[in-house]
Amino acid sequence: MAHEHARPKNLKSRSMLAGQAAAAATEVENALAPDPDLTAAAFFDVDNTIMQGASIFHLARGLHRRDFFTTTDIAKAAWQQMYFRVAGVEDPEHIAKARSSALAFIAGHSVTELEEIGEEIFDEHMAHKIWPGTRAIAQTHLDRGERVWLVTAAPIEIARVIARRLGLTGALGTVAEHVDGIYTGELVGEMLHGEGKAVAIRAVAEREGLDLERCSAYSDSSNDLPMLSLVGHPCAVNPDARLRAAAQKNGWLVRDYRTGRKVAVAGGRAAFAGAAVAGAWRSRGLVSRLVRKIH
Repeated sequence: MAHEHARPKNLKSRSMLAGQAAAAATEVENALAPDPDLTAAAFFDVDNTIMQGASIFHLARGLHRRDFFTTTDIAKAAWQQMYFRVAGVEDPEHIAKARSSALAFIAGHSVTELEEIGEEIFDEHMAHKIWPGTRAIAQTHLDRGERVWLVTAAPIEIARVIARRLGLTGALGTVAEHVDGIYTGELVGEMLHGEGKAVAIRAVAEREGLDLERCSAYSDSSNDLPMLSLVGHPCAVNPDARLRAAAQKNGWLVRDYRTGRKVAVAGGRAAFAGAAVAGAWRSRGLVSRLVRKIH
């Protein structure tokens, strides 16, 4: 009988102990957290810097599987992605066409719908494409108490998903126009590209009180030279030839996480692109193989 009376007391004691332990653990966690550094931050490009390939293509794959557009459309997107991966350099006109197509595909859909789909697409097509090396660099900045933003021409809704899933501070991206929560198929201004990224970073620095000389920026593309030149600590990640040359000239850090890169591949980019353009669309088999690979 005495044992039965003791049991509730024991359970109550355990509950109190559990609560105290949880509170203590939180206190330890807070004590170990770095003091925030309010004047330094890091800015990362996404395509081929944080993530292998073009994020817009990964988005297109996910939207295709959800019947946003046709197999012919995704085959064209696959060709664009293949060119991007092999050439290893952003062609502004090439990327602009891909993103314009994506905007047309989302016209008439809601912002909420794209945000929800974006979470699913990240798991399906993007999570395993994150470069571990670049992710580790971003985490180093976070561990120092610095804030970390993505800066990308990808749609802001997708950029925010990537940033959130990687535990980063936030994202700056291309803004698609929407009225009453429905996309119109138009942009607000232009893509966040080139000088536009530098403008966005300056605005964030002014708003957040950042010292740009203490900030860092990371990109693979010479198109992002305005962004890289803006900060005190620029770094070329998986750089294209022009950016690598600029980095060497200016004494910038270079990090290359690509594997199996051949000198012959780098030297033969133009030849490959010319031959591919001439022959790819003559072969229906190539398109079929691309589509099968996507599925």
